[in-house]
Amino acid sequence: MGKEVLNALDVAKTQWYHFTAIIIAGMGFFTDAYDLFCISLVTKLLGRIYYHVEGASKPGTLPPHVSAAVNGVAFVGTLSGQLFFGWLGDKLGRKKVYGITLMLMVMASIASGLSFGHDPKTVMTTLCFFRFWLGFGIGGDYPLSATIMSEYANKKTRGAFIAAVFAMQGFGILAGGVFAIVIASAFKARFRALPYEVDPFGSTVPQADYVWRIILMAGAVPAALTYYWRLKMPETARYTALVAKNMEQAAADMAKVMQVEIQAETKMEEKAQGKSYGLFSKDFLTRHGLHLLGTTSTWFLLDIAFYSQNLFQKDIFSAIGWIPPAKTMNALEEVFRIARAQTLIALCSTVPGYWFTVAFIDKIGRFSIQLMGFFFMTIFMFALAIPYDHWTHKENRIGFVVLYSLTFFFANFGPNATTFVVPAEIFPARFRSTCHGISSASGKLGAMVGAFGFLYLAQNQDKSKTDAGYPAGIGVRNSLLVLGFVNILGFMFTFLVPEAKGKSLEDISGENEEEAETNNKV
Repeated sequence: MGKEVLNALDVAKTQWYHFTAIIIAGMGFFTDAYDLFCISLVTKLLGRIYYHVEGASKPGTLPPHVSAAVNGVAFVGTLSGQLFFGWLGDKLGRKKVYGITLMLMVMASIASGLSFGHDPKTVMTTLCFFRFWLGFGIGGDYPLSATIMSEYANKKTRGAFIAAVFAMQGFGILAGGVFAIVIASAFKARFRALPYEVDPFGSTVPQADYVWRIILMAGAVPAALTYYWRLKMPETARYTALVAKNMEQAAADMAKVMQVEIQAETKMEEKAQGKSYGLFSKDFLTRHGLHLLGTTSTWFLLDIAFYSQNLFQKDIFSAIGWIPPAKTMNALEEVFRIARAQTLIALCSTVPGYWFTVAFIDKIGRFSIQLMGFFFMTIFMFALAIPYDHWTHKENRIGFVVLYSLTFFFANFGPNATTFVVPAEIFPARFRSTCHGISSASGKLGAMVGAFGFLYLAQNQDKSKTDAGYPAGIGVRNSLLVLGFVNILGFMFTFLVPEAKGKSLEDISGENEEEAETNNKV
């Protein structure tokens, strides 16, 4: 069976095509990160515009259930997209499905900035509706991008290339931050307004309603630009060869995009096809059951910790005084300040973490990076939680930010990147995209626990000090302790996942053994 084709891919030199593939494949993650980054700014602004209460001492905020809906529907959409398109990518092929997810993202991004009507209810409903579909498209991109990149790459640098696709998230965060800063500054300079406490109604200029729409819609532009190249991408050789079983086509496709000469054997061997096992079979369970448990559990646990950060971020900035109290600013000033603070954190901790993974993943391996990441995340979470009182004092706030940044540096130079890479490598080609979809969907479940569970958990234990509309929680300190234990569990479950560094995909997934067994039976 056309080993040459796959072998040629495994040993191909890294070439220009690999780099273009990163950008084409990474666009979904760019959009994903851009959207996640911007929605936190947008919700602040929406609260001021649509939930302004006459005579209140503080600016309007989204009621808890609305805020949960705006953030939650995107997660639910993403989770559904991961499962659906993951399955579809194995059924129909990666390429067929790949344009659809991108188109969905572009259309939903644009639509989420166009709401029908002007009262809070219709604005929020349409926003939630389109954010669901945006999530659905983004979700589809997870398994497809990972699988495509893993199937294109050579075995020496495969980890780095899959991680680089994921690291496009870093650019998405920065683009979101810079764009929000630019738009907010431009509007702020053009439409002056007094702080909320001086002029509650006038502090939100009518034009602020355009700001959030422009920010959300701009997320569609980079994705739309890569649509053409996505359609041009041929089906991956591994899918064509191993799933569609068409060797010649696989050889021809690869010769088109890469400088490799491959002659495929023309004769399709008429050998008795051994029964290849299915996803829900006992065979799959014995060979890959623990692997799937490993990839789903580690991604689930990591995302609980990772997505709770977005919650703590706003509070942390306010607590350390980077962002003054809301009532001392006008609406656009607040967008500007939050965007600036988040961008700084991203530049210092989040983005470098991704690229550290890209640099080291093929040298020290996925397993070590993941263990190390969970280990340090645990340490830093406990270092934040145990002397939590100490960190709340003004003079210690720099130390708090440093530890906080280190936690997320080791999430990205650690499990946030590796949990994405590994499921694209260790399963057979015919389940690869499905299993990646299942793993990432499990991660999104964790994200929901992290984002919503902790929204309630982190509330003050004293009911009179909680955010408007929330019940009393266990407080930030105890929440951080819980997260520390979550990371310890992640460390333990990492031991279920095999190392894929430097091996060919067919060796890791056991497809070569499978084939050998089939041939021996004949």
